[in-house]
Amino acid sequence: MKKAIILLFFVINVNVIVAQKAAASIVLNVDLSKDTISRHIYGQFSEHLGSCIYGGIWVGENSTIPNTRGIRNDVVAALRKINIPNLRWPGGCFADEYHWMDGIGPRDKRPKMINTHWGGVVEDNSFGTHEFMDLCEQLNTEPYICGNVGSGSVEEMSKWVEYLTFDGESPMSKLRKENGREKPWKIKFWGVGNENWGCGGNMSAEFYADNYKRYATYCRNYGSNRLFRIAGGPYGDDVKWMETLLKNVNSTLMQGVSLHYYTVRDWSKKGSATDFNESDYFTTLVKCFEIDNHLAKQITIMDKYDPKNEIGLMVDEWGNWFDVEPGTNPGFLYQQNTLRDAITCAVNLNIFNNRSGRVKMANIAQMVNVLQALILTDGPKMVLTPTYYVYEMFKVHHDAALIPINMKSPSYQLDGKSVPMVNVSASKDKNGKVHITLVNVNPNQEIQVECDIRGADKISKGFGRIITSKELNSFNTFDKPDNVVSADFNNFEVTSKSVSVKIPAKSIILIGLN
Repeated sequence: MKKAIILLFFVINVNVIVAQKAAASIVLNVDLSKDTISRHIYGQFSEHLGSCIYGGIWVGENSTIPNTRGIRNDVVAALRKINIPNLRWPGGCFADEYHWMDGIGPRDKRPKMINTHWGGVVEDNSFGTHEFMDLCEQLNTEPYICGNVGSGSVEEMSKWVEYLTFDGESPMSKLRKENGREKPWKIKFWGVGNENWGCGGNMSAEFYADNYKRYATYCRNYGSNRLFRIAGGPYGDDVKWMETLLKNVNSTLMQGVSLHYYTVRDWSKKGSATDFNESDYFTTLVKCFEIDNHLAKQITIMDKYDPKNEIGLMVDEWGNWFDVEPGTNPGFLYQQNTLRDAITCAVNLNIFNNRSGRVKMANIAQMVNVLQALILTDGPKMVLTPTYYVYEMFKVHHDAALIPINMKSPSYQLDGKSVPMVNVSASKDKNGKVHITLVNVNPNQEIQVECDIRGADKISKGFGRIITSKELNSFNTFDKPDNVVSADFNNFEVTSKSVSVKIPAKSIILIGLN
């Protein structure tokens, strides 16, 4: 009996020792780069939903909150720091009930409407086309406008394009000038409807494909402006919708097709954003990693019908979706944001980077005060969420060359399921600097990662950053804004051709190499 106890003790301790020595190996093939990570993968989304627009972005010119022409200065400054490349607006589901002419002209004369999708509140249209374009100019970002197919008309959408981009004599350009804008704007990204299989009209794929061609035909290119027209694509792995679109619409009318996917534990009971256990966390991770399989399926269909890769895949709604914070309007989708959100955000962005041969845009839902927001506001107060710091860290990948990688990683296992313990992407910028973004999703165990750098010039030095915290459910508040932030990281070693890094449990790492 005594010997059995000793043997059992030995086996348990051997397992502990093995667990403590978890390791991963990565090969970076720097000289095999062929794809570029579009900066538009780091796009944002702002919908007339809850306090995303009103209170989060727009406070009005008479507000005591510091603003420029009604737009919050603090929010603009924070977003400029992370170089957001594009901003999608006005929705979302709201787009297919939005009539753009209600949002132009003197604000006190604009008609009011009911936001039937989000909370049944009054929408006074004080933030409209001119205000949105002003916001984009203040942010130095590209506008991505989503037009109304569900309840609008071909004429309405056609006139919106003309109002914005035509530099000649026409009723729409005349109206724009009367409203204070002499010269037209430059608009590239144009969405022709949103989720038309659902809130955008409950259409069949065939019906939408026919309607898409009608609408897109009248979304004209005026002067030097060239529209990148984006079709309302499927949700998740709905390949039938994708295949129907690509069978019926070619790249002359469709330059991009959207894909939506939310990381949701259970649509009937999404769970708390802050009060969760390891099992809840692991379920969220499993759902998060599923997006890679969905992308693979959709890309296979796109490669079949678009072998020249002329149509981009635009993941223009994605992110974590939990229950709203207690005591808030269920229709406002306001949720807190923890280290868990930062980890899944980093995993998603690494996946998009690695699929950048086809993925040309992604827009997290949403930018301020809604779902997996980068910024939360409360009156004059503002706080940056853990997700914000991921975007700050990952901006090194904007328009950089994707470095193909080969990786061997142990698994993080729970409840009979598993996900890779390490998630990674890497790129080389225009100055030749290599950046590696790594995620250790295991909340309990550090991991040693050995990176072999092949096909690059000799490496002489490096720098590191880290996002982590003591608890998975740590989050930033208006009173304690620094619970989860990025910090310097130096627990790595660099040689001329390799990097060895020890990644703490539940953390996100950036390694930059010269």
